[in-house]
Amino acid sequence: MKKVLFLSFLAVTFASCSVTLPVNATANEVGSKTGSSSTTSIFGLFFDGGDASIRTAAKNGGIKKISTVDFKSTNYLFIVGQYETIVTGN
Repeated sequence: MKKVLFLSFLAVTFASCSVTLPVNATANEVGSKTGSSSTTSIFGLFFDGGDASIRTAAKNGGIKKISTVDFKSTNYLFIVGQYETIVTGN
């Protein structure tokens, strides 16, 4: 019984949910460059000063013409959240 409880505790402790959603697409060709920007929150408060904006993601990837924008959200027990913007283009 203790083993089952311990394994259940581990499963809940390391449980996470990750979702990637398309945000926008343009008529520009899908390029070979990819850029991303991210930030992290704890209990809904952003402590790391990160910047998950489209502009920063494009700058990080050296992208001048954006083709697609995706948003990835990962939550760990609804306590810690990681948010990432992914941009592709030329």
